Amino acid sequence: MSTKKRILDEKEMERILKRLANEVIEKNKGCEGLYIVGIHTRGVPLAKRIAHYIEKFENEKIHVGSLDITLYRDDLAYIEHQPVIQDSILNFDIEGKHILLIDDVLNTGRTARAALNAILDYGRPAFIQLLVIIDRGNRELPIQADFVGKHLPTAKIESVQVHLKEVDEADEVLIIKD
Repeated sequence: MSTKKRILDEKEMERILKRLANEVIEKNKGCEGLYIVGIHTRGVPLAKRIAHYIEKFENEKIHVGSLDITLYRDDLAYIEHQPVIQDSILNFDIEGKHILLIDDVLNTGRTARAALNAILDYGRPAFIQLLVIIDRGNRELPIQADFVGKHLPTAKIESVQVHLKEVDEADEVLIIKD
């Protein structure tokens, strides 16, 4: 029997996203030259929300793109189901730009590694920063996020689900124990 525990609700998620947007602005001394890229699936709506808050706080337009890392995964041979490949849309040149890569959960670091490889196929940015809502720990690769909404140490047998209105019709973060 699995149990679910809500870690964040809608209000807490909104507060975290606003805080993260402010941290990005502060660390980058504004948002000049900043381009945001969300990793499919939930990183894309998160990227749009973070960009919205940065635009609101700084009164500047932020470019947002999306990145599919499916073909860059190192576990394709082990996946039982056929993964769905989505469009990567980067309507801007990343050469020399400041890239903010956004995902929902950082766990082993493998998704972030795949995203870095995918981004570098588009060019050589000045630097890449990583923003995640949840950092679970459990690293298998030496990767860390620059901006973290909530550190949530979990066991490998637990799963963390981030639900977003744009995808799941609710904003919440759950821990599921089997």
